[in-house]
Amino acid sequence: MSDTQLKPANQDYEYGWHSEHRYKFKAPPGLTEDLIKDISKRKEEPEWMLEKRLEGFREFMQKPMPTWGADLSAIDFNEIIYYLQPDYQKNKNQTWDDVPDDLKETFERIGIPEAERKFLAGVSNQFDSESVYSKLKGAWEEKGVLFFDMDTGLKEHPDIVKEYFGTLIPASDNKFAALNTAVWSGGSFIYVPPGVKVGLPLQAYFRINAENAGQFERTLIIVDKDAEVHYIEGCTSPSYSTNALHSAVVELIAHEGATLRYTTLQNWYSSVYNLVTKRSKAEKNARVEWIDYNGGSKATMKYPSVYLAGEGAHAEIVSIATANKDQHQDTGGKAIHAAPNTTSKVTAKSISFDGGRTSYRGLIKVYPGMENCKSDIECDALMMGPNAESDTYPYMEIEDDTAQIEHEATVSKIGEEQLFYLMSRGLTEEQAKRTIVHGFLDEFERTLPMEYAVEFNRLVDLQMEGSVG
Repeated sequence: MSDTQLKPANQDYEYGWHSEHRYKFKAPPGLTEDLIKDISKRKEEPEWMLEKRLEGFREFMQKPMPTWGADLSAIDFNEIIYYLQPDYQKNKNQTWDDVPDDLKETFERIGIPEAERKFLAGVSNQFDSESVYSKLKGAWEEKGVLFFDMDTGLKEHPDIVKEYFGTLIPASDNKFAALNTAVWSGGSFIYVPPGVKVGLPLQAYFRINAENAGQFERTLIIVDKDAEVHYIEGCTSPSYSTNALHSAVVELIAHEGATLRYTTLQNWYSSVYNLVTKRSKAEKNARVEWIDYNGGSKATMKYPSVYLAGEGAHAEIVSIATANKDQHQDTGGKAIHAAPNTTSKVTAKSISFDGGRTSYRGLIKVYPGMENCKSDIECDALMMGPNAESDTYPYMEIEDDTAQIEHEATVSKIGEEQLFYLMSRGLTEEQAKRTIVHGFLDEFERTLPMEYAVEFNRLVDLQMEGSVG
């Protein structure tokens, strides 16, 4: 082993280890205007980006904390480290062998290099505040596809970033979007040219390593006319007793006829506050799909949304959440019908284990004069254990009489008859409960490439440890 020291994992959390890494720069806890200026200077950003950061800082200082959703009262912004720069300078032509051993060992233990070799068109790895590796296969580079970490995207394609950055999620949107605008670092920048269909997924993996750290990646994906891409992200963190903050912003633009699928498999440790703003725009006949799994974390507040801006656009949102003891997953989705003949489907499934809480929070909005819009919402919750909790907060703002809206919601517990049936066929009680849970989540699993479906099943099994049997 190199000079990396991999600390042992928490028994209940597979990714709970952390590596002892030397940082080139580690900001002191707390957020100041001087720190924001220093971050921008270190990144050699244009003046207009510094102005956006400072605007975000002003908005963040003014906006109150949300008083709805998950309990965020334990967050102490003065204790968070907002920027950590790994002691490594990434270069454009790097190979995986060029990455320092301590960073490489972290991501090899997670399994990213193997995934890249087998079935990814490109991969980007972020360690704390900075991307440490990104690579796009040559076949897609030749077709004009751009896939960088966001900092490199800003350096090499500033005009594209300036055109789209903050157009869907301005700094004034909410307190945590403002915070991200002020201190963002890393994330993914993707541009797919007209007509190009990227046949394999692009993936980014985000790893929080340091204690008391915040991670604030910024992702911008533009898919041009009649193009297609599938982007997958994964996230983990060490098992610290102190709180960490993950507050990302994601903006997706699908131009006319484009197809964009964004899949998230998040598996934070239970000390992480996961507070994310994700929004997309679908133009004429475009299709945007959010496929979202949230497990772990102390509290999650995340509601991927699609703004259906062009006639014939379609939104598909699949939101899955699992909450274990002392966890609150407040998740859902939003579809905004701002053009006629648009369609949306929202499928939300949640499982709350004993002592955990899940909440569905969704919005369907149809503007006046937007004729023949259709939306189908299915919200199902499964509770396991006497102290499991589940809530549903659906919002409907339908302002056109021609709209067709269907909404179905169920809340249930695993029944004795179901268990008896499966156990009578040779399964143990634990095996029977696992079978029911995986059957309940089958619709989500079927949206994933096979390798990710296997990983998803494993994550759900980890969440169930101590909650079944």
